[in-house]
Amino acid sequence: LYRQIGQMKVDLDWLKKKLDLSHKEKLLLIDITRGKMSISHQAELLGISRSSVYYEPVVDEYDLLLKLLIDKQYTLAPFYGSRKMTAQLRRDGYMVNRKHIQRLMREMGLDAIYQKPRLSDPHPGHKIYPYLLRNVVIDRKDQVWAADITYIPLARGFMYLVAIIDWWSRYVLAWKTSATLDTAFCLEALEMAFEFGKPEIFNSDQGSQFTSNAFTTRVKDNGIDISMDGRGRCMDNIFTERLWRSLKYENVYLMHYETVAEGRQGIHSYFGFYNDDRLHQALKYRTPAEVYFQRAR
Repeated sequence: LYRQIGQMKVDLDWLKKKLDLSHKEKLLLIDITRGKMSISHQAELLGISRSSVYYEPVVDEYDLLLKLLIDKQYTLAPFYGSRKMTAQLRRDGYMVNRKHIQRLMREMGLDAIYQKPRLSDPHPGHKIYPYLLRNVVIDRKDQVWAADITYIPLARGFMYLVAIIDWWSRYVLAWKTSATLDTAFCLEALEMAFEFGKPEIFNSDQGSQFTSNAFTTRVKDNGIDISMDGRGRCMDNIFTERLWRSLKYENVYLMHYETVAEGRQGIHSYFGFYNDDRLHQALKYRTPAEVYFQRAR
């Protein structure tokens, strides 16, 4: 009986934060080292078949290469749409057509940043909030936090990364990765960031993850004003754009991570360096941690 109760406790603890996940995300939770639970028991608890744990999807090496090239070009020129991206890749010697590039950019969650006509109304359940930061002087920590999502290329696949940053200090408060562009990993990052405190304003783009009822309700319940970038306006969230460029050119593109686990560990190490050791000219050559925590140099 005690063994059964102990096993039930292990099962419940293991499942606590693993509900409402996609199939891909559930697969990432499987511990293949066969520690406290067998793989078949883990699969049963997660509600997936044991065979899917061992399934290895076919990886299109050429598509992965194109996605890496697209990501590099987009990081340099986020105003490039599929037409210019196709032309650039052809100019660099790659045989591609626009339809192919459109599909890859859609899978990556990329969209050219430029003013576009409003072709459709937002989803009725997803309210779009106004941009609150125009001409606002940012002069203290926790005045404004900002969140954004980016694509991280890997040697054998990819993942998405969300980060929440304090605008005044540039301090990265929280980050999470995911195999899919859902809301769950953004909410996890938000809860991690709340361990530092609460901002007066929370800014993001108009992506479905940040406009979802689950996300906006969690923000508003903490008495925080919601601000959202205008459509096609990358400068509204310029600090996270600069963070992505630094992360990718100083770490991701240099390290060529093979797996999700390697990528997560590498990004964790980089953000530690970024927060605690990397000097910022805009911060008078101090680190984000020194500014956010008001540490003496």
